[in-house]
Amino acid sequence: MAIATEETTRICNHCDRAIPSSNIDLHHAHCSRNLERCKVCGDMIPKKHAEEHFLNTHAPVACSLCSETMEREILAIHKGEICPQRIVTCDFCEFPLPAIDLAEHQEVCGNRTELCHLCNRYVRLRERYNHESRCTGIAENNEGSSRDVRAAEREQARPRRQASEYSRRRILFTIAITGIAVLLGSLFFPEEDR
Repeated sequence: MAIATEETTRICNHCDRAIPSSNIDLHHAHCSRNLERCKVCGDMIPKKHAEEHFLNTHAPVACSLCSETMEREILAIHKGEICPQRIVTCDFCEFPLPAIDLAEHQEVCGNRTELCHLCNRYVRLRERYNHESRCTGIAENNEGSSRDVRAAEREQARPRRQASEYSRRRILFTIAITGIAVLLGSLFFPEEDR
């Protein structure tokens, strides 16, 4: 049985690794000829791959959305949270658009109105959440806009369609469109005999 003896080690001046004393001269010659320390991260890199290491690990990169140049480490954060060209959705219509255009879009989109089915008033989309929390469900007749009055008059003057009539017409329309599509498909794409 061989008993392992503790061999003394020395620190290589080039790579700062502990090397057995008997091999230090050979290691130092090989190490200083073939390896170099990366100036950015301090890793020992083969000299022939030093440029490739820098380009793949440390070189500034351009954002594919806005072309801004930045450090590789912050690219993911930039694309997800900071980039003005990242895609975000409107709070009101959920339309996807670049973040730089969001404020202008929401200014217009938030001014659209929807009918509150509880109080029968038109409410701006930007005020919808506050309105829903304080809406009593009672129609307020204090001060309505002319739009509210005209809409109410139109509703009273126009007889309501029954839901079954509406759905029947919709089904017939869908069947007619499908038939036309099948007819056109058979004219333009005739089946070949096999």
